[in-house]
Amino acid sequence: MKKLIIVVIIFVVITFFVMGNKKIIKEDGIPVSLNTKDEKRSVFISYIELEEYVKGKDSNTSKTNIRKMLDNLHDNNFNMIILHVRPFSDAIYRSKIFPSSSSVVAKEGDPLDYDILQYFIDEAHQRNIEVHAWINPYRIRGNTDTSSISPNNPAYKYLNTNHVKVIDGVGIFYNPASSEIRQLIVDGVKEIVTNYDVDGIHFDDYFYPDDTIDLANYQEYINNGGTLTLSDYRLNNVSMLVKEVYQTIKSIDEEVLFGISPEGNINNNYDSNYVDTKKFLSEEGYIDYIMPQIYFGFMNEVMPFMETASMWNSLIKVDNVKIIPALGLYKSGNIDNYAKGGSNEWIDDNDIIKKQILISRNLNNYGGFSIFRYSYLFDDEYQTNNANLVNEVNNLLEVIK
Repeated sequence: MKKLIIVVIIFVVITFFVMGNKKIIKEDGIPVSLNTKDEKRSVFISYIELEEYVKGKDSNTSKTNIRKMLDNLHDNNFNMIILHVRPFSDAIYRSKIFPSSSSVVAKEGDPLDYDILQYFIDEAHQRNIEVHAWINPYRIRGNTDTSSISPNNPAYKYLNTNHVKVIDGVGIFYNPASSEIRQLIVDGVKEIVTNYDVDGIHFDDYFYPDDTIDLANYQEYINNGGTLTLSDYRLNNVSMLVKEVYQTIKSIDEEVLFGISPEGNINNNYDSNYVDTKKFLSEEGYIDYIMPQIYFGFMNEVMPFMETASMWNSLIKVDNVKIIPALGLYKSGNIDNYAKGGSNEWIDDNDIIKKQILISRNLNNYGGFSIFRYSYLFDDEYQTNNANLVNEVNNLLEVIK
């Protein structure tokens, strides 16, 4: 009870500061902004879903599965998907730059039975669902097996060069300090926006992979008279990419949005991933929306949800940039090992996501929310033996139907 009282007090204070004079109503006892008409109700569809519902299936079966996924989303009032189109320097679409993805074909580079991105777009738009193409800009592999990289993967020619690094125990990544790699990523975005009627381009939180990948580049920069510290140099490398991607998108179609879903911990973004989210939110020309991964409960002693969401919201200084919190449904029914005293919250409670949606609607820069990820919402195998998840899903669906 004591914890609940503290949460309510904090919520009232935060609501006072972020809502101002906006008219509100009460829903489930929580004050809620009436301005939810243009709310993005989004769901991540990752390469894991693609492996489950598309890979290894004949084209008719995989298309049926895609339609069923989109029907489930439409019937429950979701209106946006973040679709993993390039998880590992590859593509689920017909690309002249990247090979077909092993998340949808047996082996990277095998022929696609059909253009999966195009099919998602066609079917989603029929259901008034936006499609945001989700790209991992630097990740090539989630393991260190270089033999799986096909010869028509642009990473193949960069193996054993400074453009690519194999990181033991982590994976294989492009070097963010390479201007050649930056151009490759920009060209890949350009190909998608030019050839497909996507509603957005989306980057997630995989940015700087380690603290040694660019040391040779930095030394060359210093030798040529550069004055930035190593940290600022890295922040600038990522910022240049983000700005070039934004400019490229808008030069093709101003209506296509560009968003990023960084770690929920703002300090980790700045100090470890070298993503200058404060710059993106305070200067024009970087992003249209921020989707911080606020995968924290209310009782998390390190990053409690309400304070974290409020902090992200307060960083936005650019008109029309929205916050769309990413919410961690996957935690439901599990111990949260990093929450300290709040580690059992996702076991003890089953309406956390519901309350996070209601509370997020009070943020003055609110643009919607996003659920990570589809299978936890609608796949029986994920919900079997997890009654908490079943109840959590039912509760969250109540507030969007």
